[in-house]
Amino acid sequence: MSEEFSLPIRVYIEDTDAGGIVYYVNYLKYLERARTELMRALGWERAAISDQGWMFVVSDLAVTYRQPARLDEQLDATALIQRVGGATIDFFQSVRRGDTVLVEGNIQIACIDEERGRPRRIDPALRARLVVGSTSEEAAS
Repeated sequence: MSEEFSLPIRVYIEDTDAGGIVYYVNYLKYLERARTELMRALGWERAAISDQGWMFVVSDLAVTYRQPARLDEQLDATALIQRVGGATIDFFQSVRRGDTVLVEGNIQIACIDEERGRPRRIDPALRARLVVGSTSEEAAS
C-alpha cells in the first residue's frame, strides 16, 4: 500500500466561517481524519492511542494554503506515508477539490509514552504494517 490514501470529505456549515469558506484550522482536522483512516486501512483500528501505554502526537507540521473550500463542496483529504523512523512517521498530505490542491503539507507524528510524554519506539507490529505502506524506511536500529 505505497499509494496515496484518499478520504472523501463534505464541507458542512460547522466547518465554515460567516462567509461560507472553510476556516483554516478545519483543514488540519481533515488531514487528521485521513491519517487515522489510513492507519485503519492498514489494519490498526485505534490509530492514535493504544492499550500498551503509547500514543501518537503531531511533532512537526508545515502546510501551505493555496485556495479556499466552500460550504457543500466535496473534497478529498489524502495521506501518503513518506518515511517510518524509529519513533516517527512522516506523511505528505493534501486536501483537494477534484484535481485542484487546496492545502498541502508535510506532517510528522511521533510515538510517545503516554505516561511520561517522552518519545518511544513504534510498536513492532504497527511498524511492520506502516513500512508496507510507506515510500521509504529509515534503517531499523
